[in-house]
Formats: sequence, C-alpha cells, structure tokens
Amino acid sequence: MLFNAINWSPSEGFDFGFFVLHYYSLMFLIAFGLGWYIMKSIFVREKISIEKLDSLFIYVVLATLIGARLGHVIFYDWDYFQHHLLEIFLPVRFEPEFEFTGFRGLASHGAAIGIITAMYLYKKRVLDKPVLWILDRIVIPVASGGVFVRIGNFLNSEIIGKPTNSNYGVVFENLGETFPRHPAQLYESFCYILVFLLLWYLYWKTNKREKVGYIFGLFLVLLWTVRFCIEFVKEPQVNERATWFLNTGQWLSIPFIIAGLYFMYRPTKPRTV
Repeated sequence: MLFNAINWSPSEGFDFGFFVLHYYSLMFLIAFGLGWYIMKSIFVREKISIEKLDSLFIYVVLATLIGARLGHVIFYDWDYFQHHLLEIFLPVRFEPEFEFTGFRGLASHGAAIGIITAMYLYKKRVLDKPVLWILDRIVIPVASGGVFVRIGNFLNSEIIGKPTNSNYGVVFENLGETFPRHPAQLYESFCYILVFLLLWYLYWKTNKREKVGYIFGLFLVLLWTVRFCIEFVKEPQVNERATWFLNTGQWLSIPFIIAGLYFMYRPTKPRTV
C-alpha cells in the first residue's frame, strides 16, 4: 500500500573495480554541473563574458566545500575537532583507531557563509557588479544544488528523520534498523525544488531581479524556513544541542531568515536620471 514502509538498503555507489563512485559524490557533481549551466544561461542573458563564469565556478566550489566543512566542525563537532585539527581537512580519522572516512561532515549553514564571502571576493577580483546583484543570481543554482545534496544524504542513509511510530516511512536497513523513519532528506529536497522553481520564475518572468537584493533575500527566507521546519522531524546531528528549545540547525537558521526579510523589504534609493 501507499503508506507502507519502504525498506532502504542501497549500496555505497557504482563499483568500477578500481574505484567506487559514491552516490553522495555523484550528487555533488550533478549539483555543480547543473549549477554551471544555470549560471551560463544567466550570464548570456546579462551579456557577461562566459570567461568570468569559470572563475565563478571555482569560487563557488571551494567556498561550498570549505565553508560546509568548517561549518560542521565549528557548529556541530568542535568538542572533537579542537583536539584533532589535522582531521578537519583530511579524509581520515586517527582515533580511536586509524580509519579512512572520506570527506564527511558538511553543514549547509557553513556553506552559505562561505558562498556569501566568496561572492564578495569574486566581485572585488573578477566581476565589477554589486555583491547583492551577484547573490541575486547565484542563489538560483544554489537552490537547485540543495535538491541533489539532500538526495545524496538519503542515498547515504544520513541526516535521518525521527521514527514515524506508524507503518509509514523508510526503514534504513544499512543502519541496522527495523522500524520506519521520516524520509526527512526527501522532504527537504522536494521543498528545495519548489524554492528553485520560484526563484527561477521571478528572475526570468518578472521584474523582481531589478530590485537588487530581493531574490537573494527571498532565497534566505524560503530556504532557511524550510530547514527550520524540517528540523522538527530530524534526528539530532553529531553533538547537537538538542536539549535546547530549538536545535542547533534551527537557531542558526533564524539569523538567515531575519537577514532575508531585511534584504527583501529594505528601503532603496530612487534612481537618478
């Protein structure tokens, strides 16, 4: 039946013999690749040299990975990493025994801060446009990327939801479980599809792009409101302060939502002719 639990036990990825392409890594590749094509269409519309797009791609990739990693370390697992600084950017763990872990532990709040910072540097060094003008456009592919990142989390059986206490849900058999949980990753991914479609529509079909900062502000409000709400059905993450009235992810989302409202409704100076 439709509401029966789904047993979920995927493999790690595509095994080519000499290496395994992990699904999570593949989702990141798709996110970055699709993001490049989306920004290419925007650059063409804005009559900006495609050469500047290559630089933007590098800035965004580095900002996303470095920011997301530092976000996880600082916001979620500092108690461990303050004593294991070498492991922050290494794909291994030295304690309790040496283990190859791959690059795991990424936080979207850190990625957001990283991308905003990188766009400031990109504006200074590459593209002479207002930072908010750039952010109004970069958040469109960022929203689409969030869709695939959460699908990757689902394929990895991570960032899982709370038990449904019913026949509905997903049984994450790779975790050794026999009871269904909320597929919180898929809830979030679906919501990000809607965020992406709305931002895309506003940019291409309305004049909202002419109000500098509006699309960026709306992105912040929508994306972090989704994150705030979905957290109610998620299990706490590593060392998360789940005993607070709200968890870490929700507290970190609130400043982004407030900032988004500011950028949407801040007074703008009239243009002078």
